[in-house]
Amino acid sequence: MGQVHLIKLCVGVESVEELMDYEAHRGPTYPVHTRQTPKRAAELLDGGSLYWVIKGVILCRREIVDIESFEAADSPTGLPLCHIHVSSKPIFTEAMPRRPFQGWRYLLSKDAPRDIRDPRDAGDLPPDMVAALKEAGAW
Repeated sequence: MGQVHLIKLCVGVESVEELMDYEAHRGPTYPVHTRQTPKRAAELLDGGSLYWVIKGVILCRREIVDIESFEAADSPTGLPLCHIHVSSKPIFTEAMPRRPFQGWRYLLSKDAPRDIRDPRDAGDLPPDMVAALKEAGAW
């Protein structure tokens, strides 16, 4: 079986840069809160990542470093809640459209977008392409 990852919507964020600004005050890792603990946690901890969908497009991922289930008196389901601890360093990916969904979903490596270099390092990209990427929210 291939590598297992998670995919999650990044609600209220317009771009990867905005996500990075929001998370800049956090340490080397930070928790992503979710209501369900993944049943495939061991596989996720073996090199899995959390892929972020921003404005309907996967644009980056973060490596999963820990998964923590905990009891909470205010749990809406009465079940344990979960923190998925991810690296604060984003890894940019090819843009891949994704329809809205609730919570998170598993994502196999064979279905995941490939990693790319940091798109803010435009290098040899033509200025019109840089402008189009910024307009699309990729930067």
